Amino acid sequence: MGIGRTFAVAVLVATSLAYCFYSLRLHLVFAEYDGLHLAGQVVRYSSLGTLLQQPPSKDSSHSRSHSSDGKPKSPKSLHEEIQEYKGSRTPYTRHIVAVGDLHGDLPNARRVLRFSDVIDDFDNWSGNVDFFVQTGDIIDRGPDTIALFTWMDKLRGQAQAEGSTVLSHLGNHEWMNMIGDWRYVYPSELKTFGTVAHRQRMLSTGRIGRSWAANYTTTSRLPLHPSLGPPNTPYPPPASPHRLHWEKEKDGFEMDFDLWMFHNHRHPESKNPLSHAAISFVHGGLSPTYKDLTPFPTKINELSTSLMRKLQHREQPPPHPPNPYPGLPTSVTEPERQIYGSDGPLWYRGWALQDEETVCKQVDDVLARTGTRRMVMGHTPDFTNIVSRCNGKIIIIDTGISHAYGGVLSALSIHYTVHPIGDDADQRWVERELISALYPDKRTLIVDEEREIVGNFQVADGSH
Repeated sequence: MGIGRTFAVAVLVATSLAYCFYSLRLHLVFAEYDGLHLAGQVVRYSSLGTLLQQPPSKDSSHSRSHSSDGKPKSPKSLHEEIQEYKGSRTPYTRHIVAVGDLHGDLPNARRVLRFSDVIDDFDNWSGNVDFFVQTGDIIDRGPDTIALFTWMDKLRGQAQAEGSTVLSHLGNHEWMNMIGDWRYVYPSELKTFGTVAHRQRMLSTGRIGRSWAANYTTTSRLPLHPSLGPPNTPYPPPASPHRLHWEKEKDGFEMDFDLWMFHNHRHPESKNPLSHAAISFVHGGLSPTYKDLTPFPTKINELSTSLMRKLQHREQPPPHPPNPYPGLPTSVTEPERQIYGSDGPLWYRGWALQDEETVCKQVDDVLARTGTRRMVMGHTPDFTNIVSRCNGKIIIIDTGISHAYGGVLSALSIHYTVHPIGDDADQRWVERELISALYPDKRTLIVDEEREIVGNFQVADGSH
């Protein structure tokens, strides 16, 4: 019996050692692979976008405890942890509303901004949103150019007085009018200016033109959390090398640093979980082949500012039609010319027109280089609904709001929250993005993503 018992113990010890060695090998293999997880492999969602419980890690507060009868308790959901939070940190919220092409239709613009809660019943700033974004093409196809731009400037001032922001963009139609291409100017709109010469002056050095130069950009980057800086904080930051690379020692593997950061910032153990927590807004689209994406949006907006100055301060050419197409001034540089090209941010339609497989293969690289999670654009209308592609990485918000098209009235609503959970010393938070398409009679959910992040996200004024 003694020999048999000794043999059994030896077999048990050998088996345990083998299992430990195998487990350690698996841990090392998966740890190496873990660093390259894509965002979609990190967070899993139900069909309604609700966060599904992740397997607990050894350091996670979701690790199972045991009840008095020795049975493991189910881990708390993030919602339960939010409800139970008793610390001193303050939740952070940000509400953004974005609207696409308005094309000379003030009545429909008022309807959209009213049901999206941007304005009150008297067409004044409601104070219920933090950012209102308009993606260009306010002009043309309708009679209300002067009224719309005047109203946008009024809302901009009212928003600023309440600590909110209006972000305005120039569309291809604003640029067409600066160039002298008036093909889509309605006679009823021209009458509101009085004469051709008066309209030229107002769009160049006059009231509307000065507002374009001071308040409108071609594109913008809107951080979701203030720890990333104010709107249009450039990515990558000026202090960082423009195109960093991250190199893995084994096998000489190399990946573009921005792309690596984009794929890993949503990882539970990311050292910079908010690195790409921002959204880009542009009229046409940010093409994957466009050369001046970075630093974003600084480079594009610098080029558009210099091009606008050349257009507004030249002797205004007789408009086309009936006169010949005037084109760009001879002093325009090639990068300035590309701003207005078919591949540039004013005219690009690839995200709207190419097939799903193609755009979803291309979009991550553009998001990585621009320091964003999603891109929102107008320009290419769908007259029935706001279009979301690649799980909300691409959102197209032109639905033909103007009566010239007869499309549906719509707005995009983005609610972003960061809520503290757990012990304050652990700096744990729940980050959530809730994105919906708003219509006069309904609301359609586009994105509902929730995840836990860890870090000290305090901003300069001491808030979170």
